[in-house]
Amino acid sequence: MNLSQHIAKQFNEIYFGGNWTDSNIKDNLKNVTWQQATTKIDDLNTIASLVFHMNYYVRAGLEVLLNNTLNAHDKLSFDCPAINNENDWEELLKKSFNDAELLTTLIEKLPEIKLADIFIQEKYGNYYRNLNGIIQHCHYHLGQIVIIKKILEQRSSKPAG
Repeated sequence: MNLSQHIAKQFNEIYFGGNWTDSNIKDNLKNVTWQQATTKIDDLNTIASLVFHMNYYVRAGLEVLLNNTLNAHDKLSFDCPAINNENDWEELLKKSFNDAELLTTLIEKLPEIKLADIFIQEKYGNYYRNLNGIIQHCHYHLGQIVIIKKILEQRSSKPAG
């Protein structure tokens, strides 16, 4: 297995399982309802906005690998469309998981030598740095999702009164 395939495996594992932490995005979102996904807790991001945010950078990586273009702006990365029902939530999840599968495939096929190349502009560093950054970014926000989910579960299990 070359380095590109290792990176692809790590990325796939954060989304679909099998990683060292034994925690992944798909399993942690499996039983989250659209109401939970959109519930605001204090000044924390919602689960839905975090899913959108993670996928925003996955999409940016996809665009670079597919078209050699980068049209992503940090200020737009939390502009999650309204989630008004279960269908909206399921569509966001479906898009995120489909994009993750496609990015995995593209990383697997990336020639290992390309990992050292500049990622669009020198200020962004190389492909390795950016692909590894996407993985780290997903782990970071997965941790937030897990904590928010626990808070929501604790709140819903408390007796009214």
